[in-house]
Amino acid sequence: MRKEHELADCIKWGWIYHHTGIPTTEKKEGEVYIPHLKFYVSGFPTSPFGIEWMRFEEDCPMHPLIKKVPHIAFEVKDIEKEIKERGLTVLTPINSPAEGIFVAMIEHNGVPIELIQFDI
Repeated sequence: MRKEHELADCIKWGWIYHHTGIPTTEKKEGEVYIPHLKFYVSGFPTSPFGIEWMRFEEDCPMHPLIKKVPHIAFEVKDIEKEIKERGLTVLTPINSPAEGIFVAMIEHNGVPIELIQFDI
């Protein structure tokens, strides 16, 4: 068991905090629409803490858990390797929301967690 002062295992694995995604139904200033995934994102570019708001279209194909529960995102060097080596439960397979960016959503204890890989 991890003690209060010890780092989370994912940090020891080399994962780096990237952002916290929070689902919302409110339109936010500066929203950017991601058409192939049918949702809007906002807030990240101006948040010193990496807070990103996510507003989903009704027919967004994302897993229901992602649309309802906030997630934390970690940058990793190789998403595919991390998923295989750690035996992670995948909610959303590896996909590309933008050029040079690859993401996958996993689930741990009922919470979505995003893995993000930059090839830019």
